Amino acid sequence: MSLSVVILGGLHADARKAAVAQLLADVPGSVVLHHDLATAAAGTVMRTIRDATGLVSAGETPLVNDCACCALREDLVPELRRLADAGGTRLAVVELWDSVEPKAMAEVVVAGGLMVTGVITAVDPALVLPCLGNGDDLAEGGLAAAATDQRTVADTFARQLEYAPVLAVTASAEADDEDRELLEQLHPTARQVVIGHGDLAGAALAGFDVEAAAAAQHPACALLPAEADAHGVSTFVWHRTRPFHPERLYAALEDLTCAAARSRGRFWLADKPDTLLHWDAAGGALCVESVGPWLAALPDAAWDMVPPVRRAAAALDWHAEHGDCCQHLVFTSPGLDRHGLEHLLESCLLTDAEYAAGRDAWKRLPPAFDALLEV
Repeated sequence: MSLSVVILGGLHADARKAAVAQLLADVPGSVVLHHDLATAAAGTVMRTIRDATGLVSAGETPLVNDCACCALREDLVPELRRLADAGGTRLAVVELWDSVEPKAMAEVVVAGGLMVTGVITAVDPALVLPCLGNGDDLAEGGLAAAATDQRTVADTFARQLEYAPVLAVTASAEADDEDRELLEQLHPTARQVVIGHGDLAGAALAGFDVEAAAAAQHPACALLPAEADAHGVSTFVWHRTRPFHPERLYAALEDLTCAAARSRGRFWLADKPDTLLHWDAAGGALCVESVGPWLAALPDAAWDMVPPVRRAAAALDWHAEHGDCCQHLVFTSPGLDRHGLEHLLESCLLTDAEYAAGRDAWKRLPPAFDALLEV
């Protein structure tokens, strides 16, 4: 019997534990492997393995470089291999500790030669907006995975939610239509399975492509949500083929960041016309980073080294003059002021005169984003 591995995570611990319980009950020969990072302050990470009847084994592994997540990575694959070699286990559910993100763990397991058949994030719809609005550092809530962990609750939750192709959703009595609609618009391609009322086992064993999942999150080719408006929640997609003026955009950052519970995408600055920039905002905080050149800025000989999914994404945005250089930003939130947001974004673009001055003139504009981009 080959061992299937499902990665199950999420900040909503009660939802996660309910999903684990359903998988153990529904899949004969399944176990759950969990590393408790709450003990990291004492220098160790506690590991438990349980099946449907209770605890099978427990142990601890020391921290690696004072990093609990590093210890998890070092210990996880050997434990899964031991389960595989022993036989008798059909499914190993890797229940991630609260703030551990599924992408890194799925990639570690696959790199270790094991088969990941599913990645699931457990979600309570009533807690989606509070999590997305929480700009606190993980450390403030005892959720940091290392002393150097500078992530926030909001950005961690967003990545957990958007990476997983399957969401295990609680039938929360506190959730209303707005909560459920927000979840739907944040990750419209996800398969939602209601815990206790859906085929979570089928989702766990359906199959998972770690490379496709990574591509779906990469800023250059991410499959961003489409326009939507229902139950008081809106997704506004803004797409333009003219660069931003760096100073005007920088001056508008706070208003743009706070305009929506979640915003993401790729953008184009006039003073860095060849650089694809990533926009990632949640919890009132914005992260911008350079992710390399636009495809149009690469020499033709380099195109063969670009993954097909990147070329396909560029083709969708292709402009006769600028290639794939563009603004493609998506804002999702209850109570979104779409018209105000559109007006503010438009005001940050180059004017007709600035645009007509050409690239050489653009590059001489004040480099307002250098500090944010750590240039």
